[in-house]
Amino acid sequence: MLTKAFARAGSPPMHPAAARRILRLSFGTASCLLFSQLLAWPLSFIAPLLTLSLLALPLPALGLKKSVGLVIAIMAPMVAGMALLPFLQHAQWVAVLLVALALFHSFYFTARGGSPALGTFMTIGLTLTVTIGSVSSVIMMFLVKMVGLCAVVGIAFVAISHALLPDLPPDPALAGMKKPPPPKPDPSRAGRNALRSLAIVFPLTLLFLFMSASPSYTVVMIKVATMGQQASTDKSREMGRSLMESTLWGGLGAIIAWNIMALWPSLVLYTLLVALAGLVYGRYIFRGPAVHPKFQMVSYAYLTMIVILAPAVMDGAASSGAGGAFWSRLLLFVLIAVYGTLAVWAFDALFPGGQRRRQSPKATAAALRSPSRARAH
Repeated sequence: MLTKAFARAGSPPMHPAAARRILRLSFGTASCLLFSQLLAWPLSFIAPLLTLSLLALPLPALGLKKSVGLVIAIMAPMVAGMALLPFLQHAQWVAVLLVALALFHSFYFTARGGSPALGTFMTIGLTLTVTIGSVSSVIMMFLVKMVGLCAVVGIAFVAISHALLPDLPPDPALAGMKKPPPPKPDPSRAGRNALRSLAIVFPLTLLFLFMSASPSYTVVMIKVATMGQQASTDKSREMGRSLMESTLWGGLGAIIAWNIMALWPSLVLYTLLVALAGLVYGRYIFRGPAVHPKFQMVSYAYLTMIVILAPAVMDGAASSGAGGAFWSRLLLFVLIAVYGTLAVWAFDALFPGGQRRRQSPKATAAALRSPSRARAH
């Protein structure tokens, strides 16, 4: 029915698999957000972020074993970050080097073909643990518990969404047309991408590491961590534009939702707006039997919308200070995106990509084999 509706509206017919995944993304993210808001535990908006990150990928349903493994993988960097706290107290520069090494490996995991969702939450967990733990171990322990709770709830709603909206059976006509899995990225290329992500994220992490007010910038650090993971997967030429587009499109969605909610502050309206955003963004995440070419940028835009909107809603959409906090947070996110774009440009200018270097041996061999070269000798 959804496919026929788009066809009647003049749009090209939507693939049934894409329509099912868009509905699942919208339902899963909105229902997880509603559940977390009803319970209203601190940092509850992290749970729908995890649900969104997993449902924005064309993955099959997670089994119990994979779900438990994913929770462990999300919590492991936070536990590792706790082990760095003694160094932060007694040998700060050693801790700084260890944090840089841990962040590099989280980016390298994604750059080598690992799950972007898992890599994102590994980076978020590590960044939050070391920056907030350097200020207060009590707040850090509370943070670890909350993130663990959010991980369990988020993955549970992924399972619920797959159960209610399962994948359609594969098309027999496409059974013999499956493309082979793409090869893993070259280690040197992946290492360069990971270094580029580190160059973007580490200066801000270092700033928050020595800032006494870092717990109040938790949402900003989440955006910084996602920006670094975005830099580890996108190509250099598209990276700056992708960072700005994801922030601006996510900010636009947050502005529209915020102004609508200012007219009628309601949890029901909030949930419906997030579900509607999932349908709109989902059109540019899934296309055909796979994904849209810009699916990563659009999924980060959807995530950015919730990261901007959720803390302001938790402050109270009708309160006097919530509006100012919303606009200041939005402005800060735009400034961070501009910084990330400039950091990518500076990194690529100082360390040009490897494409030219990989082609240079072939160009040299061709020049040696050319007739003019032979006549010169």
